[in-house]
Amino acid sequence: VQLQASGGGLVQPGGSRRLSCVASGSILSIRSPGWYRQAPGEERELVATINAGGGTSYTDSAQGRFTISVDNAKKTVYLQMNSLKSEDTAVYYCNAKILARGTYSFVDYWGQGTQVTVSS
Repeated sequence: VQLQASGGGLVQPGGSRRLSCVASGSILSIRSPGWYRQAPGEERELVATINAGGGTSYTDSAQGRFTISVDNAKKTVYLQMNSLKSEDTAVYYCNAKILARGTYSFVDYWGQGTQVTVSS
């Protein structure tokens, strides 16, 4: 089981970017997918999460600019980021609790991280 994040890159202030995170392997169930980020010299912080009912939660700085969504059939979670600012520059990590086939408890998995740099 693994999470593979992609979509990072260089974007100008005010621009948009969509991150994707695909879960692969022998997966029975996925819970609480979310996105975190870590800027240089800072601690990793929660950016957005989505629950099984589609309810979403965002950090204050992302509210109104970022949108998290899930495609269950594709086992993919997205983070649409609009109106990007320099302070959004960070490595973005996806996270989810996954129940793998042949196991009996959910385990926390992390993607490898994808760099988003907002700069002109």
